[in-house]
Amino acid sequence: MSTLPPEAGQAVPADQAAPSAPYLIDGCDTVPKLFLHRCRTLEERIAHREKTLGIWRSHTWARFLDAARAIGMGLASLGLKRGDVVSVLSEDNKEWLYADLGVQCMGGITNGIYPTDSAEQVAFLLADSKSRFLIVENDEQLDKFLEIRDRVPNVLKCIVVERDGLRGFADESVMFLDELYELGARAHSADPGRFEREIAASRPDDTAILIYTSGTTGQPKGAMISHENIVFSVQSGLRMLPVEDGDEQLCFLPLCHVLERLLSAFVPLAAKSVVNFAESPDTVFDNLREVSPSFFTAVPRLWEKIYSRIMLLNEEATPLGRWAFGRAVACGMQRAEFRMTGRRVPDWLEARYRLWDWLVLANVRRMIGLDRARRVATGAAPISPDLVKWYWAIGLVMLEGYGQTESSGVLSVNLPDRNETGSIGVAVPGVEMRIAEDGEIVAKGPLVFQGYWNNPDKTAETIRDGWLHTGDVGRVDNRGFFWITGRIKDIIITAGGKNITPATMENQMKFSPYIADAVVVGDRRKYLTALIMIDQENVERFAQERRVPFSDFASLCAAEPVQALIRTEVEAVNNRFARVEQVKDFRLIDCLLTAEDDELTPTMKLRRDFVQRKHEALIAEMY
Repeated sequence: MSTLPPEAGQAVPADQAAPSAPYLIDGCDTVPKLFLHRCRTLEERIAHREKTLGIWRSHTWARFLDAARAIGMGLASLGLKRGDVVSVLSEDNKEWLYADLGVQCMGGITNGIYPTDSAEQVAFLLADSKSRFLIVENDEQLDKFLEIRDRVPNVLKCIVVERDGLRGFADESVMFLDELYELGARAHSADPGRFEREIAASRPDDTAILIYTSGTTGQPKGAMISHENIVFSVQSGLRMLPVEDGDEQLCFLPLCHVLERLLSAFVPLAAKSVVNFAESPDTVFDNLREVSPSFFTAVPRLWEKIYSRIMLLNEEATPLGRWAFGRAVACGMQRAEFRMTGRRVPDWLEARYRLWDWLVLANVRRMIGLDRARRVATGAAPISPDLVKWYWAIGLVMLEGYGQTESSGVLSVNLPDRNETGSIGVAVPGVEMRIAEDGEIVAKGPLVFQGYWNNPDKTAETIRDGWLHTGDVGRVDNRGFFWITGRIKDIIITAGGKNITPATMENQMKFSPYIADAVVVGDRRKYLTALIMIDQENVERFAQERRVPFSDFASLCAAEPVQALIRTEVEAVNNRFARVEQVKDFRLIDCLLTAEDDELTPTMKLRRDFVQRKHEALIAEMY
């Protein structure tokens, strides 16, 4: 019997008793068992879609099963054993999921590697995880393996998904996915019952996946996440924010990230939703409009980008269009004041909003690609409360949630009818959260990870007496809402002894369409300063409209009108803070950063410590 809500679309109150162990979804206590159950019962229904030659093509659950079984059985023929690790180095695609489920069904452990990782990083991850196999997307990723393969003798074989650019290529340590499919098909013919026997042997406490941390404070650590962790996390999350049978969703964040893995690999197994794979990180906005998903979860950087695009388009509109947009958003803001605090919207205000929605706001949502979304969510990093309110104002119910790799997903979340903007919401069913004596947020529950792969010392630091120590400082109010005030390691103590959490100031800066990210500096110093990364697209447009000459990104950052623009934005933020919390000076990072650069995490957040070390000279100028 399913442990999901009996009526789709109805959220279960957070204080309702959580499900008791064993944790089951449709009678299944592991991911492989649930996967097999779904494939058998849904068969010819659509599991996911992927764009090929400009056309969205559908793939069934039956195809999902065939491909995963062929990969799993093929790897077993090559020597995969229960407990072995298989790494996947690829952009999001259907083969990523086929490999993930195929490996888990055979008792293996799947480890994702970000496609933006360098060859050096790949070497470390393969060696640390003791991966027996590596699956890569194309010739570009294969080159990384060939460069470092002498340093990872534990890798028995590298499997390449795409043959493009590799015609005639032959290497004893490399094979292609179609060859693995053939090998797996032969193995299945020889022993038709083995795949199901291996699935039946899976246990809730088996490690299912490894998720490596970003390594901002040292070498990355592999978080071991069990089937029980995943099943509980999916089950508990869906009790709070249900996903309906047949819902459309867009997969675009890296599947190596715990949030996207949860949403696009495991939630669809429980909810029977349809996953659409974005073509690439560069086409997300186009794909979003094409898919028009039923719900959408993204990181703050993307929400900031969408907001910036809409605001700049509004600037280019006619005077009448700008006036109408301003009036519509203003009305939406009034309505949001009521809805975000759970109060009834007055009839006169609701009537006004409906008119402006029909005239303006519905078109804005269509332009974004979220006209069918019942809700949207943000996570993985702090976000400006003003930005959240703006999305509510245009008719999108934006909810903030909180989790981390070590919690296997979501620890707390806001609900449409139980929301406190700026907070991270209330704990999900079955999870206990509290504030430790030093102000740190700690959590306990079945979603707490098993520990770090081959790293008992770091595990002991993170899990103490069964409590997961998140590293985040926060508070909890009398209604059970948790608030993050900063990271323990990021707290700035000024020369005057004032404790300051920089995230609050940084989030306000990022609300500007011209600022992509910021790092506030000032530990043990007399005042605060900031390193700022500008939004290239928006600042370039600003410069072009005002005929500001520039030849490259560095000259754009150096232009006096651009410096003045950012100074104005920083001053506007300063006015919201006490004098001791204000930024007295700033410098622009004048190199264009991408996910391949060490300054950025794969989710496009600046790595604070690394940025401060690399740009030490810029910081020194400000003091």
